[in-house]
Amino acid sequence: MADFDDGADLAGIKVLVIDDSKTIRRTAENLLSRAGCDVLTASDGFEALSKLIDYRPDVVFVDVMMPRLDGYHTCALIKNNVSLRDTPVIMLSSKDGLFDRARGRLVGAEQYLAKPFTRDELLGAIRRYARRAS
Repeated sequence: MADFDDGADLAGIKVLVIDDSKTIRRTAENLLSRAGCDVLTASDGFEALSKLIDYRPDVVFVDVMMPRLDGYHTCALIKNNVSLRDTPVIMLSSKDGLFDRARGRLVGAEQYLAKPFTRDELLGAIRRYARRAS
């Protein structure tokens, strides 16, 4: 199957997907795992914090709208942490307005992907930013 070959260059890249939707987490995990990535998931920003420190992902995908600790605050915490600040963060959201994108940039996100995202968008973001972190 072509899906397995297309992501060969992503083998071993560590990705953390933070989203309160189990469906989104599972979909992203399946797509990224098949491309060779080492994927870990979290259901919100609080759950992600300890995983960020222990796992040290090469790229983080974070949903904007989550309970407890939303994506903007999660991104800001990552970017304000000395040991994590160089970790690329890609925001995921069903809200695709100029204001939402600008707010993502203000907290330090490298990219903003609108949901529903495609496999190529996810893999493209990893190719674009993971090398800088690894």
